[in-house]
Amino acid sequence: MKNQHKITLLALAATALVAGCATGMNASDLDKLTADIVKASFRDKGIVKVSVLDTDKTDQVCSAADVAGKPLDESTARAIEAVNFKTVKWPSDGNFLGDWKEGEKIAQSGRGLTWTDDAKTPNGGNCYNCHQITKEEISFGTIGPSLYNYAKLRGVTDPDSAAAKPMVEYTWGKIWNSKAYNACSNMPRAGHMGILTETQIRHIVALLLDPKSPVNQ
Repeated sequence: MKNQHKITLLALAATALVAGCATGMNASDLDKLTADIVKASFRDKGIVKVSVLDTDKTDQVCSAADVAGKPLDESTARAIEAVNFKTVKWPSDGNFLGDWKEGEKIAQSGRGLTWTDDAKTPNGGNCYNCHQITKEEISFGTIGPSLYNYAKLRGVTDPDSAAAKPMVEYTWGKIWNSKAYNACSNMPRAGHMGILTETQIRHIVALLLDPKSPVNQ
């Protein structure tokens, strides 16, 4: 099914490319045509809506840079980060850390956001898909950096102290909207895109920063 899906998308892209060449379309028009063709090939099903294909300016700029094979220039990257930083919502009650045990469950779970899922069932963070988090876990992705000893390596021994505040806020912000700190980060914008709730993010922050968490053992 996955290969068939890729073949379908490649066929659609080829169709758009041929149409663009035949009509002399510019890049902007061709992008719109491609998006229209792709959208026309999908439909709402269960909790998954066609709107999931919508992209914002950040996605568009980063995708264009990826296609061009060139990193963003410094000023553009900083501008994108500034825009995304404004979207970060800080803890409504001022508490950044939750329960690391709950954070571990969320990090382990990859469930959610498919058409067969119940909208009332919390999404997982799927963190192990890209990161090593604890030394006990032998299966993990390497797209992202290892997070083992996250707090130790950053000198955080007491996350409630004033000295730890900058790192605590950074950790929260990075999970909420990764592009606030790295313009074209591959990390999902978990809070900004509604993948994880505020409470879930609070638990993951605890998993990374609580000295009792297995992350910091």
